Amino acid sequence: MGQDREQLPPGLALAWGVHPVQRRGPKAAFTVEQIVATGIAFGDSQGFEAISLQKIAAHLGVSTNAMYRYVRSKDELIVLVAETAWGRAPELAADGWREGAQAWVYAQVERYAERPWLLDVPIRGAPATPNLLSWVEVLLQILDDTGLNQHDNLGCVLLLDGYVRSYANLARQLEASDSAPVQSAEVGAFLVPRLAAGDYPMLTALYTNQEYEDGLDDDLEFGLTRILDGIQTLIDSR
Repeated sequence: MGQDREQLPPGLALAWGVHPVQRRGPKAAFTVEQIVATGIAFGDSQGFEAISLQKIAAHLGVSTNAMYRYVRSKDELIVLVAETAWGRAPELAADGWREGAQAWVYAQVERYAERPWLLDVPIRGAPATPNLLSWVEVLLQILDDTGLNQHDNLGCVLLLDGYVRSYANLARQLEASDSAPVQSAEVGAFLVPRLAAGDYPMLTALYTNQEYEDGLDDDLEFGLTRILDGIQTLIDSR
Protein backbone atom coordinates (compact mmCIF):
# COMPACT_ATOMS: atom_id res chain seq x y z
CA MET A 1 0.00 0.00 0.00
CA GLY A 2 2.95 2.30 0.59
CA GLN A 3 3.84 2.14 -3.09
CA ASP A 4 0.23 2.87 -4.08
CA ARG A 5 0.17 5.89 -1.75
CA GLU A 6 3.23 7.33 -3.48
CA GLN A 7 1.34 7.26 -6.77
CA LEU A 8 -1.66 9.15 -5.39
CA PRO A 9 -1.99 12.95 -5.15
CA PRO A 10 -0.48 14.43 -1.96
CA GLY A 11 -2.63 13.96 1.12
CA LEU A 12 -5.28 11.77 -0.48
CA ALA A 13 -4.40 8.50 1.25
CA LEU A 14 -3.87 10.15 4.65
CA ALA A 15 -7.17 12.00 4.33
CA TRP A 16 -8.90 8.65 3.93
CA GLY A 17 -7.08 7.20 6.94
CA VAL A 18 -4.55 5.17 4.96
CA HIS A 19 -1.22 5.58 6.75
CA PRO A 20 2.15 4.30 5.56
CA VAL A 21 3.66 1.30 7.29
CA GLN A 22 5.76 2.61 10.19
CA ARG A 23 9.42 1.75 10.05
CA ARG A 24 11.21 0.38 13.06
CA GLY A 25 12.68 3.00 15.30
CA PRO A 26 11.72 5.43 18.05
CA LYS A 27 8.03 6.09 18.54
CA ALA A 28 6.85 9.22 16.76
CA ALA A 29 6.65 12.23 19.06
CA PHE A 30 3.56 13.61 17.32
CA THR A 31 0.63 12.48 15.20
CA VAL A 32 -0.46 13.69 11.80
CA GLU A 33 -3.58 15.05 13.50
CA GLN A 34 -1.45 17.22 15.80
CA ILE A 35 0.54 18.55 12.86
CA VAL A 36 -2.67 19.39 11.00
CA ALA A 37 -4.27 21.00 14.06
CA THR A 38 -1.23 23.24 14.44
CA GLY A 39 -1.47 24.23 10.80
CA ILE A 40 -5.14 25.14 11.20
CA ALA A 41 -4.35 27.19 14.29
CA PHE A 42 -1.75 29.14 12.30
CA GLY A 43 -4.23 29.69 9.48
CA ASP A 44 -6.91 30.94 11.87
CA SER A 45 -4.57 33.32 13.68
CA GLN A 46 -2.16 34.44 10.96
CA GLY A 47 -3.61 33.52 7.57
CA PHE A 48 -2.78 30.99 4.88
CA GLU A 49 0.83 32.08 4.38
CA ALA A 50 1.60 31.08 7.97
CA ILE A 51 0.85 27.42 7.28
CA SER A 52 4.27 25.94 6.59
CA LEU A 53 6.33 22.97 7.67
CA GLN A 54 9.04 25.29 8.95
CA LYS A 55 6.73 27.27 11.24
CA ILE A 56 4.94 24.19 12.52
CA ALA A 57 8.28 22.53 13.25
CA ALA A 58 9.53 25.58 15.12
CA HIS A 59 6.32 25.74 17.14
CA LEU A 60 6.63 22.06 18.08
CA GLY A 61 10.32 22.39 18.86
CA VAL A 62 11.66 20.05 16.18
CA SER A 63 13.55 20.41 12.92
CA THR A 64 11.80 20.93 9.60
CA ASN A 65 13.20 17.61 8.40
CA ALA A 66 11.40 15.90 11.26
CA MET A 67 8.08 16.97 9.70
CA TYR A 68 8.65 14.63 6.76
CA ARG A 69 8.07 11.70 9.07
CA TYR A 70 4.43 12.74 9.14
CA VAL A 71 3.74 14.36 5.74
CA ARG A 72 5.55 14.00 2.43
CA SER A 73 5.50 17.66 1.43
CA LYS A 74 3.94 21.05 2.02
CA ASP A 75 1.34 20.18 -0.61
CA GLU A 76 0.30 17.19 1.47
CA LEU A 77 0.15 19.36 4.59
CA ILE A 78 -2.10 21.90 2.86
CA VAL A 79 -4.46 19.22 1.57
CA LEU A 80 -4.86 17.77 5.07
CA VAL A 81 -5.20 21.18 6.72
CA ALA A 82 -7.90 22.30 4.27
CA GLU A 83 -9.73 18.98 4.52
CA THR A 84 -9.89 19.18 8.30
CA ALA A 85 -10.63 22.91 8.41
CA TRP A 86 -13.64 22.49 6.14
CA GLY A 87 -15.06 19.62 8.15
CA ARG A 88 -18.00 17.57 6.97
CA ALA A 89 -20.97 19.28 5.40
CA PRO A 90 -23.79 19.98 7.87
CA GLU A 91 -27.13 18.26 7.69
CA LEU A 92 -29.46 20.64 5.89
CA ALA A 93 -33.16 20.38 6.65
CA ALA A 94 -34.93 21.92 3.69
CA ASP A 95 -38.23 21.73 1.85
CA GLY A 96 -37.36 21.08 -1.77
CA TRP A 97 -34.23 21.47 -3.87
CA ARG A 98 -34.34 25.26 -4.04
CA GLU A 99 -34.45 25.78 -0.29
CA GLY A 100 -31.79 23.09 0.14
CA ALA A 101 -29.44 24.68 -2.39
CA GLN A 102 -29.88 28.04 -0.69
CA ALA A 103 -29.05 26.51 2.71
CA TRP A 104 -25.94 24.88 1.20
CA VAL A 105 -24.73 28.19 -0.18
CA TYR A 106 -25.24 29.96 3.14
CA ALA A 107 -23.42 27.16 4.97
CA GLN A 108 -20.42 27.59 2.69
CA VAL A 109 -20.48 31.36 3.04
CA GLU A 110 -20.47 30.92 6.81
CA ARG A 111 -17.48 28.57 6.67
CA TYR A 112 -15.51 31.04 4.57
CA ALA A 113 -16.43 33.82 7.01
CA GLU A 114 -15.08 31.69 9.86
CA ARG A 115 -11.90 30.78 7.97
CA PRO A 116 -11.32 33.21 5.09
CA TRP A 117 -7.84 31.76 4.51
CA LEU A 118 -9.54 28.75 2.92
CA LEU A 119 -10.00 30.98 -0.13
CA ASP A 120 -6.22 30.96 -0.57
CA VAL A 121 -5.91 27.17 -0.68
CA PRO A 122 -4.89 26.20 -4.24
CA ILE A 123 -7.47 24.24 -6.21
CA ARG A 124 -5.85 21.19 -7.77
CA GLY A 125 -8.53 19.22 -9.54
CA ALA A 126 -11.91 18.02 -8.34
CA PRO A 127 -12.46 17.33 -4.62
CA ALA A 128 -11.33 13.84 -3.63
CA THR A 129 -11.00 13.93 0.17
CA PRO A 130 -13.82 12.80 2.52
CA ASN A 131 -14.95 16.12 3.99
CA LEU A 132 -14.79 18.05 0.74
CA LEU A 133 -16.65 15.26 -1.02
CA SER A 134 -19.32 15.36 1.69
CA TRP A 135 -20.15 18.94 0.63
CA VAL A 136 -20.49 17.79 -2.98
CA GLU A 137 -22.56 14.76 -1.94
CA VAL A 138 -24.98 16.82 0.15
CA LEU A 139 -25.70 19.21 -2.71
CA LEU A 140 -25.99 16.40 -5.25
CA GLN A 141 -28.56 14.70 -3.03
CA ILE A 142 -30.48 17.97 -2.79
CA LEU A 143 -30.40 18.43 -6.56
CA ASP A 144 -31.47 14.85 -7.17
CA ASP A 145 -35.05 16.03 -6.69
CA THR A 146 -34.78 18.30 -9.73
CA GLY A 147 -35.00 15.46 -12.24
CA LEU A 148 -31.92 16.74 -14.04
CA ASN A 149 -29.29 14.27 -15.21
CA GLN A 150 -26.03 13.72 -13.38
CA HIS A 151 -24.04 15.93 -15.73
CA ASP A 152 -26.40 18.88 -15.22
CA ASN A 153 -26.53 18.38 -11.47
CA LEU A 154 -22.73 18.41 -11.27
CA GLY A 155 -22.73 21.56 -13.39
CA CYS A 156 -25.10 23.15 -10.86
CA VAL A 157 -22.71 22.19 -8.05
CA LEU A 158 -19.80 23.89 -9.85
CA LEU A 159 -21.94 26.96 -10.56
CA LEU A 160 -23.03 27.39 -6.94
CA ASP A 161 -19.55 26.65 -5.59
CA GLY A 162 -18.04 29.26 -7.90
CA TYR A 163 -20.65 31.81 -6.85
CA VAL A 164 -19.91 31.23 -3.18
CA ARG A 165 -16.16 31.62 -3.73
CA SER A 166 -16.66 34.84 -5.68
CA TYR A 167 -18.92 36.34 -3.02
CA ALA A 168 -16.73 35.23 -0.11
CA ASN A 169 -13.61 36.64 -1.77
CA LEU A 170 -15.33 39.99 -2.37
CA ALA A 171 -16.58 40.07 1.23
CA ARG A 172 -13.08 39.38 2.52
CA GLN A 173 -11.52 42.14 0.43
CA LEU A 174 -14.13 44.68 1.50
CA GLU A 175 -13.70 43.73 5.13
CA ALA A 176 -9.95 44.13 4.82
CA SER A 177 -10.39 47.66 3.47
CA ASP A 178 -10.76 49.60 6.71
CA SER A 179 -11.36 52.89 4.93
CA ALA A 180 -14.32 51.75 2.79
CA PRO A 181 -17.13 52.02 5.40
CA VAL A 182 -15.79 55.26 6.84
CA GLN A 183 -15.30 57.08 3.55
CA SER A 184 -18.29 55.82 1.54
CA ALA A 185 -20.42 58.91 2.30
CA GLU A 186 -17.54 61.25 1.51
CA VAL A 187 -16.82 59.41 -1.74
CA GLY A 188 -20.46 59.70 -2.78
CA ALA A 189 -20.59 63.41 -1.99
CA PHE A 190 -17.42 63.94 -4.03
CA LEU A 191 -18.56 61.87 -7.02
CA VAL A 192 -22.21 62.89 -7.47
CA PRO A 193 -21.62 66.41 -8.87
CA ARG A 194 -18.83 65.11 -11.09
CA LEU A 195 -20.93 62.23 -12.36
CA ALA A 196 -23.83 64.61 -13.01
CA ALA A 197 -21.55 66.96 -14.92
CA GLY A 198 -20.13 64.10 -16.94
CA ASP A 199 -21.70 61.41 -19.09
CA TYR A 200 -22.83 59.15 -16.23
CA PRO A 201 -26.61 59.57 -15.90
CA MET A 202 -27.29 56.03 -14.68
CA LEU A 203 -24.57 56.11 -12.04
CA THR A 204 -25.67 59.57 -10.95
CA ALA A 205 -29.16 58.22 -10.30
CA LEU A 206 -27.78 55.22 -8.41
CA TYR A 207 -25.62 57.39 -6.16
CA THR A 208 -28.38 59.95 -5.62
CA ASN A 209 -30.82 57.22 -4.57
CA GLN A 210 -28.13 55.52 -2.44
CA GLU A 211 -28.51 52.32 -4.43
CA TYR A 212 -24.83 52.08 -5.32
CA GLU A 213 -23.90 51.21 -1.74
CA ASP A 214 -26.26 48.33 -0.98
CA GLY A 215 -24.92 45.80 1.51
CA LEU A 216 -23.27 42.57 0.46
CA ASP A 217 -26.08 40.53 2.03
CA ASP A 218 -28.46 41.94 -0.56
CA ASP A 219 -25.97 41.14 -3.30
CA LEU A 220 -25.67 37.53 -2.14
CA GLU A 221 -29.42 37.03 -2.12
CA PHE A 222 -29.91 38.77 -5.46
CA GLY A 223 -27.28 36.74 -7.29
CA LEU A 224 -28.31 33.46 -5.68
CA THR A 225 -31.96 34.01 -6.61
CA ARG A 226 -31.00 34.61 -10.24
CA ILE A 227 -28.92 31.41 -10.31
CA LEU A 228 -31.72 29.35 -8.76
CA ASP A 229 -34.19 30.87 -11.22
CA GLY A 230 -31.89 29.77 -14.02
CA ILE A 231 -31.74 26.22 -12.68
CA GLN A 232 -35.54 26.21 -12.46
CA THR A 233 -35.71 27.30 -16.09
CA LEU A 234 -33.41 24.40 -17.02
CA ILE A 235 -35.65 22.01 -15.08
CA ASP A 236 -38.78 23.31 -16.82
CA SER A 237 -37.16 22.87 -20.22
CA ARG A 238 -36.50 19.16 -19.73
